[in-house]
Amino acid sequence: MTKSVFKLISGVILLASMVAVSQVDAESPAQKPNIILIFADDVGYGDLGCYGSPLSTPEIDRLASEGLRSTDCLVAANVCGPSRAALMTGRYPMRCGHPISRHNTTKYEKYGIAADELTIAELLKTAGYYTKMVGKWHLGFHVDGSHPLDAGFDEYLGLHSNYSNSHGDADTLYRNREVQEAKIEFEKVTKLYTDEVVDFINEKSGEPFFIYFSHHIAHSPILPSKPFQGTSGKGRASAYGDFLLELDHSVGRVRTAVQDAGLADNTLVVFLSDNGPAKNGSAKPLSGGKYVTMEGGHRVPSIFYWPGRIPAEQVSDAMITSMDLLPLFCHMANIEPPSDRTIDGKNIIDLLTGKTNQSPHQYFYYYNGLNLQAVRNERWKLHLPRTIADQPYWAKKAGGNPKKKLLSLNQPLLFHLDHDVSEQKNVLSQHPEVASKLISQAERIRAEIGDVDVTGSDQRPHGLINPNLKD
Repeated sequence: MTKSVFKLISGVILLASMVAVSQVDAESPAQKPNIILIFADDVGYGDLGCYGSPLSTPEIDRLASEGLRSTDCLVAANVCGPSRAALMTGRYPMRCGHPISRHNTTKYEKYGIAADELTIAELLKTAGYYTKMVGKWHLGFHVDGSHPLDAGFDEYLGLHSNYSNSHGDADTLYRNREVQEAKIEFEKVTKLYTDEVVDFINEKSGEPFFIYFSHHIAHSPILPSKPFQGTSGKGRASAYGDFLLELDHSVGRVRTAVQDAGLADNTLVVFLSDNGPAKNGSAKPLSGGKYVTMEGGHRVPSIFYWPGRIPAEQVSDAMITSMDLLPLFCHMANIEPPSDRTIDGKNIIDLLTGKTNQSPHQYFYYYNGLNLQAVRNERWKLHLPRTIADQPYWAKKAGGNPKKKLLSLNQPLLFHLDHDVSEQKNVLSQHPEVASKLISQAERIRAEIGDVDVTGSDQRPHGLINPNLKD
């Protein structure tokens, strides 16, 4: 079966399910809420004012105070590409075939999000949504079938990967499939992106819309634009603070545009980061950061804002994941998530609206590339034995707190996250029965979606040779 035929069949199945769900599904498109997903890059748990940073981020903090702020939102990967694949598909990277972060080199010429994976954008299109993406894609822009327009977006504007002026077209601004500006100055990008989103909100009417606004902030290079340079204070870290304030300003412009267009009561705005911070940012009070499976690599700031539907001043410590957005958005659009594949995310609408304070997840699994490294429930987290050879190339970098990377581990470690969120005190000897249950869950998921030397029963092949090596 060809990929195009597979997608056609999947679309027919989805349309049929829409008719059968309920009478509510017969609502006109204008009654369905708009959705704006703002996805930051490498912004750490401790980088924002509402998460304890000394740096005030008033616009993001306002979203949090007027909506729900999650203190336990986990992304499915600690680096860009796999995290974005999981976000778009609602599936762990090992399950959707994208566990390795790609680069602009020959090794990754055919490596992108699989064309027959169903994305949030594709699903929302079946419900009458207009879909627009602005920003960083990082899932195979030049790979046949993996472009944003192939993945359900009606429009795309952005730099398709991390910015670089020395790697191919990584400094080229694309509109859809065409070059809009080659060798663009990076400092221009955030304002250009924000203008695009604000103009779209001001001009769009009638059909509901989904905007995926995928920032480059705060990924390197740390280059805030001139209006923000020096605004966060003095010192070595000031450029990073300036960068965060530029992000904050952008978020504020988007929220204001929604309000000015009279759409606030019918628009969900979600803000979260793709993974933990690199060397410039903070994950406090968590340990680790980008590249590792400590909480600082996977637990990210996450905010949900929807006036009139999400009560203000909520702070939730229920365990949720970025993969929950796909079933949540499907619920909002009155369609069912695909039933022909495993969706790891759960619908969290009742949590957001205050009907429950319970997590929909029993367990969460921490992969570093192909390597299953930890499993947790809401209270307990078990780190599994691992070797340096098991690690993907990025894990050897000094992300976050270098003293707590746990790149090599001979014996399991057990942490009680309620009392020890920074993962400092191993309590395995006091609670062997807890460790035993978590080990059983690790064995189950390893058999299902794989590990370094294990092919899972529901694991999509990634197709890379020597995946743990960068090139």
